Amino acid sequence: MNTLAPPSVVNTPLASEDISIGGMTCASCVARVERALKKVPGVTEATVNLATESARVTFDAGLVGDARLRRAVRDAGYEPREVAAADVADSSPWQGFAPVALGLALSAPLVLPMIGDAFGKHWMLPAWLQFLLATPVQFVLGARFYKAGWHAAKAMTGNMDLLVAIGTSAGWALSMWLWLTAAPGEMMHLYFEGSAVVVTLVLLGKWLEARAKRRATTAIRALHALRPAVAHVIGKTGAEKDVPVAELLNGDRLAVRPGERIPADGVVEEGGSEVDESMLTGEPLPVAKSLAAKVTGGSINGSGRLLIRVTATGSKSVLAHIIRLVEDAQTAKAPIQRMVDQVAAVFVPVVLVIALATLGGWWVVRGSFETAVIHAVAVLVIACPCALGLATPAAIMAGTGVAAKQGILVKDVQALELAHKVGVVAFDKTGTLTVGQPRLTTLQTGAGYSDAQLLAVVAAVQCGSEHPLARAVVRAAEARTDAAALTAVDVRAVPGRGTEGVIGDTTWLIGSLRWMQELGVDLSPMASSAASLQADGATVSAVALRVAVRTTTPQLVGLLAFGDEPKPGAAAALARLRQTGLLLQMISGDNRGAALAMAAQLGLAPDEVMAEVLPGDKAARVAALREGGHVVAMVGDGVNDAPALAAADVGIAMGTGTDVAMHAAAITLMRGDVALVADALDISRRTVAKIRQNLFWAFAYNVAGIPLAAFGYLNPVVAGAAMAMSSVSVMTNALLLSRWRRP
Repeated sequence: MNTLAPPSVVNTPLASEDISIGGMTCASCVARVERALKKVPGVTEATVNLATESARVTFDAGLVGDARLRRAVRDAGYEPREVAAADVADSSPWQGFAPVALGLALSAPLVLPMIGDAFGKHWMLPAWLQFLLATPVQFVLGARFYKAGWHAAKAMTGNMDLLVAIGTSAGWALSMWLWLTAAPGEMMHLYFEGSAVVVTLVLLGKWLEARAKRRATTAIRALHALRPAVAHVIGKTGAEKDVPVAELLNGDRLAVRPGERIPADGVVEEGGSEVDESMLTGEPLPVAKSLAAKVTGGSINGSGRLLIRVTATGSKSVLAHIIRLVEDAQTAKAPIQRMVDQVAAVFVPVVLVIALATLGGWWVVRGSFETAVIHAVAVLVIACPCALGLATPAAIMAGTGVAAKQGILVKDVQALELAHKVGVVAFDKTGTLTVGQPRLTTLQTGAGYSDAQLLAVVAAVQCGSEHPLARAVVRAAEARTDAAALTAVDVRAVPGRGTEGVIGDTTWLIGSLRWMQELGVDLSPMASSAASLQADGATVSAVALRVAVRTTTPQLVGLLAFGDEPKPGAAAALARLRQTGLLLQMISGDNRGAALAMAAQLGLAPDEVMAEVLPGDKAARVAALREGGHVVAMVGDGVNDAPALAAADVGIAMGTGTDVAMHAAAITLMRGDVALVADALDISRRTVAKIRQNLFWAFAYNVAGIPLAAFGYLNPVVAGAAMAMSSVSVMTNALLLSRWRRP
C-alpha cells in the first residue's frame, strides 16, 4: 500500500531588505509606514528612518517578497523607490528649488501690503488678484500636502501634511467666504496671503531640510565614490584589458598605475608603492606596500606600479563591508527614538483636538468666527512633528558619518548611544596595547639539546598555530640556517595553556609555566632563570618532552622568552582616557611579572592590571566589572577576545585583528590606533548631546508654540515660518557634528 509522506517543513532563513521611501515628512509618517510594513504576513521587524528616508525590513523570504513590501508602502500613501535611486552622487545644491522659487514669486506680492502698512502705505491688492496669486500656491504647489494628508486621514492617522492642509485650506476658505459675502465696494481684510506664505515657507523648510540631509549622508556618498569604474586586467598573454569592476573575479591579475584607485581587494604580486588608505582607515600617512602585502579596493596607489591578484570583489570586499556597516548604523533606530515615536503617534490627534478647542473658545469668547479660524489655523500650522522625527536620526547620521571618516565603524547604534556612559575601559594586551608581534628573545636549553635542535622541534609543533608566540618561534626558526625542518603529527592545541605534538616517538609540549605545573613537570632546574626573565618583563614558556609512554611525567628541556613592545602612542592614548575620568584595566594571560613590566611602559598602575587570565575567563572578568556597577567597554583584537567583547556593554575591536573579534564587537577601529578608542567615546558623547539638544528644542518648540498660537499671540504666517525653521535648526545642529576634530 502506497502512503503519502507528509510534506517536509522548510525553514526559510530570514532576509533583510532596504527600501528607499519618498513622501515622508514627520515622525507620524514614520510610525505609519512601520505599521503598514509590520502588518505584512512574514515581516518580523521593520525600522523606518526619517533622516535617511528609508526602511530596513526583516522578513521570511518564503512568505513575502520584495514586491509585497513595496506595495504595502504604496498603499500607506508613500512612494517606494529603488535604493540605487537615492542620492548617491553629489547633486546641485539648488536641486528641487523650482517649486519654492515659484511659491516665493507668487507670495511676494501678497506680503507687500503687510510691509507697506508698517510704513503707513496702503498697498492692498484687489481681492480677485489675491485669489489668482494664492490659489495656484494653495492647490498646485500645495498638492503634496493634500495627497499625503488624505492618505493619512484614510488610515485614521495624522501627520504634518494633514495639519498643513487643514490649516491653510481653512485660511483660504475663510478668505473666499469673506470675499463672496462682502458688500459691493467694501474693502475687507482677506487671509489669502497667510495660506500662501505658510505653504511656501513649509516648502522652503522641506527643501532646506532635504539639502541638509544630503550633507549628512556625505560619508556614504564619499565611500560609494571610492569605487573605480574599470580595472586593468592582465590576460594570459600579459596584455592589459580594461574590464568593468563589477565583472572582476577572484584570482584576476590587475595592473594598478600610479595615482589610480585600487579596483578590488588583493595581494601584491609585483612592484612596490605607497598607498593612501585615509578614506578607509582615517590614517593620513600613506602605507608602504611591497610583495605579498594586502591592498584594499578604493585606496589610492602612490608613485609605483603594482600588480595585484584579486582576493575579494563586490559585496565580499572590505569597502562593501564598510559601506554596509555605515548604512546599517544610519538606518537603525536608537532606543531613545522609540520613545519619540510613541509620542508622535498621539501628537497629531491631540493637536487637532487643541485646534478645535481654540476654534470653539475664541468663537464663544469673541463672537467672531473669523478670529477663531485664524487662531485655530495658527495652532495647526505651528504644531508640526517634523523636528521630533528628525532629532535623533539626524544626529545618528552625522555622528556615524564623522566616525567613519576617522576610521571608526559603528555597527550597533545602541552601542553608540550607550558609549557615552562608559566608566571602565578594559584592554586586551597583546595586539591591542602592544605591537602584537612578539620576538623570541631568549632560548635556554637543557638535557643535551642544542639551540638549533630545540628551535626546530618547537617550530615543527607550532607551525600551524596562529598564536603570536607561535608565529614568533616560526619566524626565529626560519631566520636560522642551522635549524632543520621537522614534521610533527597529532598536533593538539590546549586552549589557554599551549600546544603538544609528536615527532618520531616523542611527544613535545610547549606552553605556559602554569600548564607545566599542572602536568607535574619539575621546573626547579630552570626556576631561577624563569623568574629572572619574568622580572625583566618577558613572557616565558617552557618546553617539555614525554617519551613513548603517555602516562609518564614530561621532563623539562628548555625555556622560551618572548618580548613585545607597546604600540606607538598607546601610553599617551591611555593617559588621555584617564584624564576624562575613565577607569582603565589591562587584561592579560601573561604571568604577573611580564604584565606589570608592560603596564609600567604603558603608564598603568599595578592595580590596573589583571594578569594570568585564561582566554575563557576574560568574559567573566568583564562581567565582574559590570556587576560592580560600571558600564564597561572592552577593547580587543583576537579570537579569544570575542566572548569578552560580546560580554561588555560596548565591544570595540581593532580592525587589524581577526574577523571573529570584529563580528563580536559593536564598534570597529579600522586601524590599530589606541587613540581611536577615546575618539569613539568622545564622538558618542557629542552625538548623544546633540540628540538631547534636538529633542529638547523640538519638545520646547511645541510646548511653547502651541499655547502661544492658541491664545492668539502668533498669526499663521509667523507660525509657518517658525515650524519650517524648527526642522532646519534640528538638521543644522546635528550637522555641527561633522566639524568634530580630535581634542
